[in-house]
Amino acid sequence: MHGKILVVGSSNTDMVIKAAKFPLPGETVLGGKFFMNPGGKGANQAISAARLGGNVTFIAKVGNDIFGRQALRQFRQESINDKYITIDADHPSGVALINVDKKGENRISVAPGSNGQLRPVDIEAAMGLVESDTLVLLQLEIPLPTVEHVVRESYNKGLRVLLNPAPALTLPPDLFSHLYLITPNENEAELLSGVRVTDTESARRAASKLQEKGVPNVIITLGARGAYLHTATISELIPAPEVEALDTTAAGDCFNGALAVALAEDQPLAQAVAFACKAASISVTRLGAQTSIPYRREVEVATVLDADNQASVVSSAP
Repeated sequence: MHGKILVVGSSNTDMVIKAAKFPLPGETVLGGKFFMNPGGKGANQAISAARLGGNVTFIAKVGNDIFGRQALRQFRQESINDKYITIDADHPSGVALINVDKKGENRISVAPGSNGQLRPVDIEAAMGLVESDTLVLLQLEIPLPTVEHVVRESYNKGLRVLLNPAPALTLPPDLFSHLYLITPNENEAELLSGVRVTDTESARRAASKLQEKGVPNVIITLGARGAYLHTATISELIPAPEVEALDTTAAGDCFNGALAVALAEDQPLAQAVAFACKAASISVTRLGAQTSIPYRREVEVATVLDADNQASVVSSAP
């Protein structure tokens, strides 16, 4: 029987403008297209895990507003256990303003709202009921003391903890040894390791530095190139399928949700990373955060749907 996945993190509403380029300071760029989608790293990862076959419980805090109510409806539609999502009567739901350029790259500003009020006390009821085969997945869009509390509580219960250290923050040195796996991107890996990641060799050095801090397994995500996996026995680049990126928003979240599912299914790490790369590669061919996340059947047949819902096979990178 597959294990359960507990996601602790943020829930936002994403307001997206896709335009030809990013505005410079003081510049206004006209001609963009506007989209409003549910998002937030925690919610994105929870929905990714649920769509890809995971048994998911999500812990978060939303505002008592239309965005919060829409988020709760979405979680229920995705068959996510929302029993431990609390409603904050004093703070609005989180909002992210996202610019996407013609290359599919994004720049994001976040007003955390109720996400910033998720405290250890909001976690206690769920943590007391966590089963021994549960995998715990966290990010850094909630207060760091809450992340630390969940990591240590999970470690003390013998649970595997997967930390996606995004957005980039300096972490307490002793936290690393309480993790099973950490998944920074290039920028986050540089902040945490002191090594600038530009290629496979520098990714290996950065991953080694993180391993020296105490985390046994490191995956550095490298965008279109794939992900670098570093463990006690494996140190290799696992390539991503080649696709034409439309929007990279939430690609990392899709990767982490997919990775959690594969690990909860006891897939070997290298196989789990390949599965996650395939899921993320599908997501970048679509606009939006949660709207871009694929379902399990799509990943298994290795197809993507373009903007006109035309199917095309994802080719493997050489």
